[in-house]
Amino acid sequence: MTIFSDFALHKTVQQAIFDMGFEEPSPIQAACIPKILEGGDLIGQAQTGTGKTAAFGIPLIEKMTPANKIQAIILTPTRELAIQVAGELRRIAKYKKIRTLPIYGGQSISHQIRALKQGVQVVIGTPGRVLDHLRRKTLKLDSVSMLVLDEADEMLDMGFIEDIETIITHMTDERQTLLFSATMPYEIKRLATRYMKNPETVAVSREEVTAPLIEQVYYKVFDRNKVESLCRILDSEDVELGIIFCRTKRGVDELTEVLQARGYLADGLHGDLSQAQRDKVMHSFREGTIELLIATDVAARGIDVSNVSHVINFDIPQDPESYVHRIGRTGRAGRKGIAMTLVTPREMRQLTIIQKQTKADVISRSVPTQEEVAERKQEQLREQLVALLETNEIADMYEKLVESLSDQFPPSKVAAAALHLAFYNESGGASEEESYNFGETGAAKGMVRFFLNVGRNANLKPQDLVKEISESVGIPGKAVGRIDIFESFTFVEVPEEVAPFVYEALRQTRINGKRINLEPAKPRGKK
Repeated sequence: MTIFSDFALHKTVQQAIFDMGFEEPSPIQAACIPKILEGGDLIGQAQTGTGKTAAFGIPLIEKMTPANKIQAIILTPTRELAIQVAGELRRIAKYKKIRTLPIYGGQSISHQIRALKQGVQVVIGTPGRVLDHLRRKTLKLDSVSMLVLDEADEMLDMGFIEDIETIITHMTDERQTLLFSATMPYEIKRLATRYMKNPETVAVSREEVTAPLIEQVYYKVFDRNKVESLCRILDSEDVELGIIFCRTKRGVDELTEVLQARGYLADGLHGDLSQAQRDKVMHSFREGTIELLIATDVAARGIDVSNVSHVINFDIPQDPESYVHRIGRTGRAGRKGIAMTLVTPREMRQLTIIQKQTKADVISRSVPTQEEVAERKQEQLREQLVALLETNEIADMYEKLVESLSDQFPPSKVAAAALHLAFYNESGGASEEESYNFGETGAAKGMVRFFLNVGRNANLKPQDLVKEISESVGIPGKAVGRIDIFESFTFVEVPEEVAPFVYEALRQTRINGKRINLEPAKPRGKK
């Protein structure tokens, strides 16, 4: 088994990888990173969502120096991918003095020219805009030591092959070339033959990302409500044995502590435990003295327990392979199993990628309400009350309080109110939806109207906004309501039930390269 610390990477890059929550490389990363570090040309045959950006991004950042010159260029078919790749490289370069710059059409070229003059080491761009800069002589590629062609088959489909060949002529032959493509049509093979030196091919087989036949569901949650949501889900399920996956060792420790404090039979498993500690936890899990095992991907490797009824992704996995490995821990030996994933607004796109790559049918479920959980726990509450009444260990102060209230209300109502209050406090108060009150926004009934600080000035079209909301929130495009686009701002209406999720998702994003500022609209006629 390979882990990131096995690679010959500087401690600054290792720390950034740890901060990103990566612990174990995906198959494409494990195969590519050491080969790219060695310096040879490489062809990676991999789908989007297999972790290929980090597969070339980690060794690329490792090889960059702070010298004020462009040392690497990454060509992508779309501006969205350029922005995404640039964002991931920035996170990998968090502790290195390496500057990355995405350049693409639809964004001010003068802004890009100013940024290039200030000095960058890595450029990520679409072929058309890169060529534009080369013609203007605002971009020099004579110091480039690494060229990455990302999603080469997509660039072929979009007619960019001639542009790519023209861009390559501006570089020296003394460079390392990496080509990533989901498929290998003739034109891509020709490109590789012509411009690459004895490339090694690495492929991730499709079979590795096929989800098993297990019931799969997901819950939309907010970061700040994740633990509360998880507890409600656990309280409404018949969990025989469950494995809860966290992204990091620290996450395992924190969640274990919280669940144990709330009375769950839980314990944690991660790479920092000694073999004796690991054996003890696993023995307790197999014996059923703990019902919930909280683990990282690495720690869960090798676990073979046949009666795991639930796998819960507290943190969404980094790639489809990890998802498949995780959920394969349930539904063994012909038993029924269910896999549950908690998804925050910024993780919705990752879930979409996982669904596409694994061809899995992951159904959306709502986090149980307090009332639903209370109904589920009714029998448990009844048993506790009977035990208390039989022992007659009820404090006098409570009996006196009930007697005084019984003069005003029926005793059955007083008891029901006390139970409601006790359960409400135990459950942690307001739900995610109740924590948002957008007020009157001038929307149609059942909708919430939002104001966005971009409009026609960002080339915003209704279909762009519908796609952004649909992909970010996981709702059909037709659920989006009225859209009014003006020169420098936009109004959009969305259903009330998903409005908090839209609010969380869109204020963290960019549309057509412009950062979004989103807020509830004021009713028409009010300022």
